[in-house]
Amino acid sequence: MPTYSEIVKPELLSQPVYQPGKPIEYVARELGLDPNAIIKLASNENPLGASPKAIAAGKAALDQVQLYPDGGCYELKRALADSLALSEEQLIIGNGSNEILELLGHAFVDEGDEVVMGVGAFIVYKLVTLLFGGVPIEVPTKNYCHDLKGMREAVTGRTKIVFLASPDNPSGSSNTEAEILDLVASLPDDILFVLDEAYSEYQDSPVDLRPLIAEGKKVFCTRTFSKIYGLAGLRIGYGYGDPELVSLLNRVRAPFNVNSVAQAAARAALEDREFVDSSRRTNAVGLHQFEAAAKSLNIEYIPSAANFITLKVGDGNAAFEALQRDGIIVRPLAPYRMGEWIRISVGTESQNQMALESLTSFLSRSGQ
Repeated sequence: MPTYSEIVKPELLSQPVYQPGKPIEYVARELGLDPNAIIKLASNENPLGASPKAIAAGKAALDQVQLYPDGGCYELKRALADSLALSEEQLIIGNGSNEILELLGHAFVDEGDEVVMGVGAFIVYKLVTLLFGGVPIEVPTKNYCHDLKGMREAVTGRTKIVFLASPDNPSGSSNTEAEILDLVASLPDDILFVLDEAYSEYQDSPVDLRPLIAEGKKVFCTRTFSKIYGLAGLRIGYGYGDPELVSLLNRVRAPFNVNSVAQAAARAALEDREFVDSSRRTNAVGLHQFEAAAKSLNIEYIPSAANFITLKVGDGNAAFEALQRDGIIVRPLAPYRMGEWIRISVGTESQNQMALESLTSFLSRSGQ
């Protein structure tokens, strides 16, 4: 009798698997630690939690969970349209922005199509490309920042999509608006440019590609409620672009893909500007705290425009394991070809200090 591996699509056997940050409960069980004493700084989550208004709205939505959610996310799209000065037809809501990236694969990537991205870019771009039989074209970075000229040179007649995250994950670096505009202007008219804006709310002046979308450029942007809005557990994100493109993506979107609790919480989170501003201030203080410590410890770091910092610690996996034994969960970056580095999400000031004390101890023991 054949095994499942013998009858499954052959390409699935070589498909990489996304490795998420370790949950607190896993680490507690593995190391015999008190889960309440563990600090998770691995997945770029908001250390302040979620907006109280969002939590209240989500709880209220539970009263009607016997009903299917609004399949078109009408109220949330209306709120987003008002916030972004877009039409509702330009917006699509997803089960996290990851789902929207997958919808792009469904709609545009076929066997042998090329998709351009930076080396070490958010790994989901590569996973989606491979899932649909495409060929990831990974362009080396320069000083840990995406080389947009190099990405343009990598475009061929087989290219379907160019993916760019700015700020980038896992480096935290960002490209200038001028660089991004130059890249978009140089692309052939039959190539889709996708800007991943997962961390744009942490920037004082994020890149704005809405004018290019209005001009008819083939540009699409994705955002998430997982980061500054603190709704990672509800899995909700969105994308915006030309209405025709959004209509095509809706053809491959599953019905009722976003639950009613997530829709209600996201709508309320959008309205809570005070919480967003507080989250941005907390993040700025935390980044300064980490940068000052890195300079004091004489270790290299990548200046970050996001809510995490990437530090060169010698042996990233060893640092990850050492901090984890101290109850601090961070992210090793070997899967991103950065084996000497770790990524630490910005926490509260006290959480950051505990992580730095553990890291300092590790560096001392390892002779750095």
